[in-house]
Amino acid sequence: MSNLRLTFRRVIRKRSTEKFSCIPYIIALLNCLFYTWYGLPVVSIRWENFPVATINGSGIIFESSFILVYLWFATNKGRKKVAAVLIPVIILFTVTAFVSAFAFHDHRHRKMFVGLIGLSGSIGMYSSPLVAVKRVIKTKSVDFMPFYLSFFSFLASSLWLAYGLLSHDIVLASPNLVGCPVGIVQLVVYFMYRKKGVILEEPETVDVEQNAVKPADLQLVIKVDNENCKS
Repeated sequence: MSNLRLTFRRVIRKRSTEKFSCIPYIIALLNCLFYTWYGLPVVSIRWENFPVATINGSGIIFESSFILVYLWFATNKGRKKVAAVLIPVIILFTVTAFVSAFAFHDHRHRKMFVGLIGLSGSIGMYSSPLVAVKRVIKTKSVDFMPFYLSFFSFLASSLWLAYGLLSHDIVLASPNLVGCPVGIVQLVVYFMYRKKGVILEEPETVDVEQNAVKPADLQLVIKVDNENCKS
């Protein structure tokens, strides 16, 4: 969530989504939706997976908030791209929830059905940052692959892997067998290019109207600079 706050601040401060991609957050939202549903008593037996439901339920709020902020500051072209991914995600979850609730009549088959589909979403979530890794290697800059995203992805996948193994739940453990190595790759790439990377800063511009700088004044400054250079 620290990465979300930092990205929020940057997007809101610059009033632009820049080169940030919304795809990892949409896939993360899908993952949170699946596992919140997986942890609820409709799928699981009573509240045996209460931590899964509550943590991923909080994730839905955070991911949805970022997507809304992204849509607010994105260009029309960017909004269309987000909608093209977000709408199928919502449809997929709705169909999954409907089928699991009404087509299966016992918790075992519901958990297996939702878990297998959620497994695909988790693998997609942990693999999506590899797009940023490709950009880092190409540009030799870590500007658009925040450290906290990589670090907490690795930390979260490690903890969920331990939780799944200790609770003997292969559905929760298996996607994190992918998440842990991917998180390590991101961290290695980040530290490889951290010192080499060049973060581009926006050039400072002079607003003539706001600062009341007249063209004549600008010519005078240039003239003085030229005289100083000659002397």
